[in-house]
Order: sequence, then structure tokens, then C-alpha cells
Amino acid sequence: MIPLFHRPARSVIGSLLIIGAIIGGSAAAFAFTAGWLSSKRLTPQKMLVALAPADGPALGRRRNHAKGICFTGFFEASGNGAAILSSSLVMRGRYPALGRFNLGTADPNATDATVRVRGMSLRLASPGGQEWRMAMIDPPFFPVSNPRAFHDMLIASASKDPDAMKAFIASNPEYGAFAEWAKTAPFTSSYAEERYNSLDSFVFTDDYGVNHTVRWSFLPAATPTLLSSDELAKRGPDFLEQEISARVRTGPPHWTMIATVANPGDPTSDPSRAWPEDRRTVEIGTLVVQRTEPEADGPCRDINFDPTVLPSGIKPSDDPFPAARSSVYRVSYDLRTSEAKDYPRTDPGANK
Repeated sequence: MIPLFHRPARSVIGSLLIIGAIIGGSAAAFAFTAGWLSSKRLTPQKMLVALAPADGPALGRRRNHAKGICFTGFFEASGNGAAILSSSLVMRGRYPALGRFNLGTADPNATDATVRVRGMSLRLASPGGQEWRMAMIDPPFFPVSNPRAFHDMLIASASKDPDAMKAFIASNPEYGAFAEWAKTAPFTSSYAEERYNSLDSFVFTDDYGVNHTVRWSFLPAATPTLLSSDELAKRGPDFLEQEISARVRTGPPHWTMIATVANPGDPTSDPSRAWPEDRRTVEIGTLVVQRTEPEADGPCRDINFDPTVLPSGIKPSDDPFPAARSSVYRVSYDLRTSEAKDYPRTDPGANK
């Protein structure tokens, strides 16, 4: 059996608990926006407590997706995006890209083969100062439909009550589709072989003022090499970072960015529900990764990949997750930057 996370399965419910733990390290840190706060409701701080491992967070690190590697490169916009979006970042041209490949875990020392969800965070920048920040993962849909359910899932998956996860699943039946994906989807051998999905919906406004609700994905040019459980078990604890670094040195990997446009009536507020495959798609451009660097000294270390940092022409939809994530990202960023001494940069004189 392919290991899914760090805790061994002991029963069917045990397996579900493990999958729940995976989600705790999946898409990102989700919580309620500031407008939802009260003594009985969630705060970013409470969400971070729910995300933390039993022995506490890794100080100085991201509170989620803690293991990762930086990359730099460029985004080659095709110009086709102008059909649905009025933004300088989709006009034909080349724009600097900075990002981070990462694993869905709060443990920066996790063994790669034990973490089910992989992610890519990205920042695109235009000469005029516009920025587009993204946080994407490889599952085709999110496990739950709203931030409240996400928090409840974290609590249930960490509970010692054997019935906690049963009760959560009964209240959130959409979780079943993700659980099935987590148990059956194959692992690939590289970050470069993954499709990364926004999952959340955003609104693009075109030059005529018409709004288009979209989700986007980055499709890999590399053909995936699927690993059996035996093959996966033979890989080293950091094989993903080692492989992507070696791959980039031999030739830059690239991904095609595709925006999928919703039809009227499609579920734009619920990232756990996939849209039909026949929806209109627009090829926005190509991401090319030219260099990787360890995060400790890399250019992505101090970047907050807040998905609500958007260029003109894009705004959040009725999907509650981006704003919720933004509130938790902010608190997480403040915490880890205040703990910089616990995650020191490499001593420049160490190798002399």
C-alpha cells in the first residue's frame, strides 16, 4: 500500500483519519475572513492551531506546506487571455516568475513519499508593478465546500475519538470524492509532472466590462512517470527537490496555463465540485522554470503567496476560500518572520 501520510493506518476509520491529516497539509491554511470573527467563530489563530502538528509548529517556517524549494523563471503570455481578461499580465510578452514547489505538510522534514498533496505557489509581475499571486495544488477538487467544514475536518482528523471522522463525513458527504482520489490517484516521479489547479474561482473582466468566472490550471509539458508503491518506497526522503533541481539543470520544464470559464449555473462558490469537462478553455501562456534554489536562502522564502493579491481585471468570486486563506496567510507570515532566528539562513562563510 502506498503510504499517505505520517501516521500508520489501523482501520478503515484510521485510513480516513490519515486522509484527513493529508488535507490538513493540502491546499493551504484556510480560515474565516475578519468579517466572520466572534468569540464562537473561527479566527486565523484558531485555524493555525488546528493545522499545527501535535508537537507544535516548526518555528520560522510556513505553518502549512512547510517543505518546499524555490524557483525562478518567466511566464510567456500568449495574448489569448485578452479575450476574457483586461490585464497587462496576459498581453503577449514575457514576465518574471517566482515560485515554490511544495508538499502539503506542516513538517519541513517530512519524507516526500509520505505526503499525498503537492503544490505550486507562483508570483507573476508586470513592468508596471502589477502582481498576480497564486497558490495551487494537484488534486482535481478540494475536499470540502467551505472554510467551516475545513476546520471541522482538521479537528476530526486529529481527534482520538474513533467516531469523530464518521460524524464529520456524515455532515460533509462531498469529502468522499476527495478521499477516493487520495487513496487511488497515482504518484508521479517529479514536481515537473504534476498538473496544478487553482480550485478556487475568480472573476476576470474583459475590455468590454464583461465578467467571466474562471478557474485555472497549469498543465505540465512533461509526460508523467507513475510510481508504484514499491518504486515510491525506494525513493529518498527528499527525492522531489533533488529531481526537480537536476531536471532544471538539463532543460527548463514548462507548463501551459489554461483558464476554464464557467457556464451559468456552475458551482462557483464550492471548490469541492468540479465543473463539466466541456467548458470553454483559454490558453493564457506558458510558465518556464529556469532555476531552483533551496528555500532557506532562496528568493521565495519571504514571499506570502496570498491568492487575493491580484492584478487589475481580476477579483475574487463568491468562493469564500481566497479571502479566508488571505487572513491566515497574513498571520502565518507574521509569525514565521518574527521567528527568523529559528530558521537561520546559511552562513556565507560556512563553506570557506
